[in-house]
Amino acid sequence: MSQPTVIPGQMIGILGGGQLGRMMALSARAMGYRIAVLDPGQDNPLSQIADVSIQTAYDDLEGAKRLAEVADVITYEFENVDLRVARQLEAKGLLPQGSALLAVTQDRVNEKKALSQASVKTAPYEVIQSQDELEKAIQTIGYPSVLKTARGGYDGKGQLVLRETSDLEIARSLVDGTTVFVLEQWVPFQKELSIMIARSTQGEIKTFPVVENSHIHNILHQTIAPARISERVKRKVEQVALEISESLNLVGVLGVEMFLGDDDEIYVNELAPRPHNSGHYTIEACETSQFEQHIRAICGWPLGSTEQLKPATMINLLGQHMEAALDAIPYMADSHFHLYGKDVAKQDRKMGHLTVLADTLEEALHRAGQLKIWNQKNMEEMT
Repeated sequence: MSQPTVIPGQMIGILGGGQLGRMMALSARAMGYRIAVLDPGQDNPLSQIADVSIQTAYDDLEGAKRLAEVADVITYEFENVDLRVARQLEAKGLLPQGSALLAVTQDRVNEKKALSQASVKTAPYEVIQSQDELEKAIQTIGYPSVLKTARGGYDGKGQLVLRETSDLEIARSLVDGTTVFVLEQWVPFQKELSIMIARSTQGEIKTFPVVENSHIHNILHQTIAPARISERVKRKVEQVALEISESLNLVGVLGVEMFLGDDDEIYVNELAPRPHNSGHYTIEACETSQFEQHIRAICGWPLGSTEQLKPATMINLLGQHMEAALDAIPYMADSHFHLYGKDVAKQDRKMGHLTVLADTLEEALHRAGQLKIWNQKNMEEMT
């Protein structure tokens, strides 16, 4: 049974106060909603614009109870939400996304099992908890491979690439007998792709355009939209996303990261049960942004059109880019500049992003490169 529509003027509660929550809240505010946030930080990107800020730990059940008292519907901006909190809010009928999807996506082992049940391909992998299991797994998986913590990793944190036998010594030092890891085979790929898909509380489903991504030091650097792929690959990616969303009984927006292998197969890498960095281009480039779509989905509205209006590229602004980015403001007539309200510009910390639209992808990429914010060698590799 579909849930009742949450109407403008009511309060949307958000677990997590980072930039995804901020952009989600900005879309919700434009639609007429009020915003409450639960986050341990005092001056986080979302609390700066929220009506109600509950400053407490993510696993604080009393804090979650306070959020439930003021909110008419609750969502989250990252997947590492405490499951006890999620289940408590779900029991009150306030978390339309539910807790099951969180349980899947916050643990790589659960995620890979769920993807297998959805009949989609992933890289071959083994679950590791001991050094003996690591030794056996490397015999099966081989080199190169990637050792990842089952829980908590993001932007390359909690990951180690094993290219040769000498890297195995480093891996052994990480495997402590208590932390669970996944050892994945390295998949030779042509492109890194992703797609955002949304499903509403009313059961309506829509996909955004397939995009291609590039990473530097395992942090998303650039998204190119739409992806430069064949129509056959595009349809395949969309079908994979649909199969996953149906299998997981999705509500809200889901990001699906994948590789287009050298064998032309699609290998799903990770799932993100919320708006995703690679979907930021939708704010200006699509008729409906991923953030507005997420709010529509959890509040029971009809989903908006996902048509892309112009080709676009989105590039992250990290701490080390900020000085050059601010210097480039006089040249940003064709650019859309987003800063997240973070206080300190640290190395590799996501501070904002820039989106450039043009009549062609080539022109958008050229204009982004002209700003000279990023290392020019990296920009040339992307194009």
